[in-house]
Amino acid sequence: MKYLIVGLGNPGAEYDRTRHNIGFMVLDALAGASNAVYAPVRHGEMATVKHRGRTLLLLKPNTFMNLSGKAVAYWMQQEKIPLDRLLIITDDLALPFGKLRLKPKGSDGGHNGLKHIQATLGTPRYPRLRFGIGADFMKGKQVNYVLSPWNDEEEAAMDERLKRSGELVGAFATIGLERTMNQFNNT
Repeated sequence: MKYLIVGLGNPGAEYDRTRHNIGFMVLDALAGASNAVYAPVRHGEMATVKHRGRTLLLLKPNTFMNLSGKAVAYWMQQEKIPLDRLLIITDDLALPFGKLRLKPKGSDGGHNGLKHIQATLGTPRYPRLRFGIGADFMKGKQVNYVLSPWNDEEEAAMDERLKRSGELVGAFATIGLERTMNQFNNT
């Protein structure tokens, strides 16, 4: 059984290890733990990870955040992935740093990547993992905040948070959405 796991982020070295690229970071940690290697594909880079009889297609779109839906829709169609086997990993300002929240559907919450995915797929009913990045910025400085690197305290906790996120993705593919939500949400 195949799953499409899409990490949201922006391509380019200037965005590496920034808050807005947590989706890419989670996928990189998953790929690294399995010695999977990314290859360039249409609309991004993809690595394949085998996990307990499941195939996880890890996609990092190169369309930039605001056009993420283009890559998602293309690879869902190409690989014949139904909505319930799609997982979008994204940053969330409304959650404290490192808090994980898996949801079966929801609003875009003002997130341009989710907004484009929802518009492209024609539905808000797709699973998403929101990784909390906090909201420690002054009014009007949101863009600077999400595109800035993690602070030292966040960096120190990052390996554990990425590992926990990877465990959540594996559980999503093996025990399903509801049980994974019960086990991992708010951890």
